[in-house]
Amino acid sequence: MSDNEKFIRDAYQVAEAQDIPGWIARFTENGTFTDESVGVTYRGQDIGRPVEDYARAFPDMHRELYDVYVRGDVVVVELSLNGTHNGPLTTPMGVIAPTGRTVKVPCCDVFRMRDGRIESFNCYPSGTVLFGQLGVLNNLEAAVTP
Repeated sequence: MSDNEKFIRDAYQVAEAQDIPGWIARFTENGTFTDESVGVTYRGQDIGRPVEDYARAFPDMHRELYDVYVRGDVVVVELSLNGTHNGPLTTPMGVIAPTGRTVKVPCCDVFRMRDGRIESFNCYPSGTVLFGQLGVLNNLEAAVTP
C-alpha cells in the first residue's frame, strides 16, 4: 500500500470520527474540497462543513470503501455513503428535514496529493440516488425549506 493510499484511508477514519480539525489538517494550505453533486467548493476552515453537515444529518454515517486506485499523487476511491437520516440535511437549495430513512449512496472520490497532503478533493456522490432514497426526489420543492 502506497503512502498516499494509507494517508487517504486514514483521512476517511478522521472524517468517520468527526474530527473536524484533524480533517482540515489533512489538506494543504490552499487545499479544496468540491462537492460535485451540488457544485460547491470549500476552502480553509470551510473544508470541514460538508463533514459536519453530513454528520448532523446522518449521525451514524459510515463510508464503505470498495476500491482504491493510486497513480502517483492521484488517489481515486469508489465507495458508498451509508447512514440513517435522523437530522436536518443542509443543501445549497435549503434544509431537508429528517426522514428517518436509511441511505446507501454510491460515490467516487478523487484526491490530488501534494507533499503528503490533500491539494484537492473532488467528491462525486450520486445526488439523485440520495434524494431518491430519502423520498424527496419526486417532491423536492415540498421537502426543502429555503
